[in-house]
Amino acid sequence: MTRVVLAPDSFKGTITAADAAAALADGWASVDPTAEFVHRPMADGGEGTMAAFEAAVPGAVRMPLTVDGPAGQRVDTCWLLLPPTESAPAGTAVVDLGSTSGIELLHELRPWDADTTGLGQAVAAALDHGVSRIVVGIGSSASTDGGTGMLAALGARFLEAAGAPVARGARGLDDIASVDLSALRAAPEVRVLTDVTNPLTGPRGAAAVFGPQKGLRAAEDIALVDDGLRRLADLLHIDTAGQGHGAAGGTGAAFAAWGGVLAPGAAEVAALIDLAGAIADADVVVTGEGSYDGQSGDGKVPSFLAGLAAAAGARAMLAAGRITDDADTAPFAACASLTALAGSPEAALAEPGRWLREAGAALARAVV
Repeated sequence: MTRVVLAPDSFKGTITAADAAAALADGWASVDPTAEFVHRPMADGGEGTMAAFEAAVPGAVRMPLTVDGPAGQRVDTCWLLLPPTESAPAGTAVVDLGSTSGIELLHELRPWDADTTGLGQAVAAALDHGVSRIVVGIGSSASTDGGTGMLAALGARFLEAAGAPVARGARGLDDIASVDLSALRAAPEVRVLTDVTNPLTGPRGAAAVFGPQKGLRAAEDIALVDDGLRRLADLLHIDTAGQGHGAAGGTGAAFAAWGGVLAPGAAEVAALIDLAGAIADADVVVTGEGSYDGQSGDGKVPSFLAGLAAAAGARAMLAAGRITDDADTAPFAACASLTALAGSPEAALAEPGRWLREAGAALARAVV
């Protein structure tokens, strides 16, 4: 009997991690009905992180609130309150950037004007509640504002030379002449879950690598935002080369300036759900995400799972919405692309559950 651990991330905007795991299991069982499945839906600080904590921690409570979303419109969302523990006697707040300032909240990209104000408002709500600890997942950002919106919502002021506040978003970065942190709220213990390890600036920085995903297309625009982020780092005394500081359009750096500790999101969630224990006696570990590409090796779920599987002597396999030519598939014994199975990206996106079942069957055939 084959023991299969199913630990995919969510397929952004199309299917949750839990539903993806279930579809993969259905497909695998159609080929190998004697297989034993262990479901461990994953997240890495991006979409689905709050859901992973909610599923894993008994007594977790959603705390509704409304924030200013990345399109400048009000967004109904929530943060998650975890029960008190010895190390966090007033409870822990889990805050998710994706549901407050995330790219999925946009109908169209806003590379210059989207910002992280909503994230800061959610963090402020958790502070108002009096929690001992805040855990923040910062994947799926819509902006490249260097976290200025988040810090402004917590009391910081970013000022132009004449002393007026600069514009929100990346648009204002080039005009920042000074930063006033006198009213910035004090930080409790803050742990920041990142899904990337990129620095703040340079060729692997927030603007160069992630800016195009958020609508920064022209080389001169990317260079302008990169310069703005470097100036911001100087004013906040942030190391531009810090690991993870480029996450979420520079929000990782802003949290570091506030006193937060950045940590690999996949490892934090895996520890919470005892993923290593589940994999210890597995034959196969199946993971996946919406797009497995050249960035997927930088701290995201599939690469992390491949390492765990190798350490446990299990075969790692991958199911992804698409697998790009620059992706490193060497760690996986078998791979399945939903786009290839469906015949087009549109078909795969329209019915992710169906094609994940097909992917599960295809991966099972690589074993049976």
